Amino acid sequence: MIHATEAGKIFPFVLRLSAAIVKLRYFHRRYRLLACVFVLGATLSASAQSTTEFATGAPTDPSSEWTLSAGGRLYDSWWLALGKEAPKATNPAYPDAGKATGANTWRCKECHGWDYRGRDGDYSTGSHYSGIAGIRNAQGKPPSSIEKILRDKNHPYTPDMLSDVDIKRLAAFVSKGQHDTRRAIKGKTGKSTGSVARGKAVFQTTCAACHGFDGKLLNWGNETTPEYIGTAANAFPEEFLHKTRNSHPGAAMINLRAFPLQDSIDVFAYAQTLPQK
Repeated sequence: MIHATEAGKIFPFVLRLSAAIVKLRYFHRRYRLLACVFVLGATLSASAQSTTEFATGAPTDPSSEWTLSAGGRLYDSWWLALGKEAPKATNPAYPDAGKATGANTWRCKECHGWDYRGRDGDYSTGSHYSGIAGIRNAQGKPPSSIEKILRDKNHPYTPDMLSDVDIKRLAAFVSKGQHDTRRAIKGKTGKSTGSVARGKAVFQTTCAACHGFDGKLLNWGNETTPEYIGTAANAFPEEFLHKTRNSHPGAAMINLRAFPLQDSIDVFAYAQTLPQK
């Protein structure tokens, strides 16, 4: 599916090109129509291919920043990040104390949380409680040692689910890609510690390309109960920060991994001032 903002850029160009073709009077009318259809189809196909490559593909020479963001998307939802089908059965290693079932039990975040603290953080109680520890203690450890853990009996990912390359990227994120949510969020208020003014500058020159200047161009909810970027920033602060730094898995979404953490915290602060409904 082509993003609305991509279509906004593509279609004017296609229409101008098609109009030019129509004016070629030495083409039979039938062939002019076929040429227009071909141009439109080829353009949309190329755009869709580019979007898919960015969302689920990988560069031939990935930077460390790309690798960390890719690992962050795997942590979020590895099957969406890789363009695969979601698991149907519940993870056999998922503890009985947990309440999740099916595909969600295969998500790293479902046990370890968006704050990476597991049972000692936001998931200490509630519907996401599993009793499993967080991954904060793994920060800074050699990725190779984390790779072994990700292949043990407590993480029964098959090579068809996560290849060795995927495991390396996920291990890299666990080792080097985490952030301390307590630095970004004011206690239990859910409010960002960042600069709204600085966040505004970054948002209006990057994020607004897809979300719009008022943050309402993309709606993940519906007309009755909308969910805009302002809604998400206020309702799910830890998740919002994670996705700002790593992108939403399976989506052609930019991220701020290559920039200082403070930029993401500032964008988070500004996003919380945008309309929620």
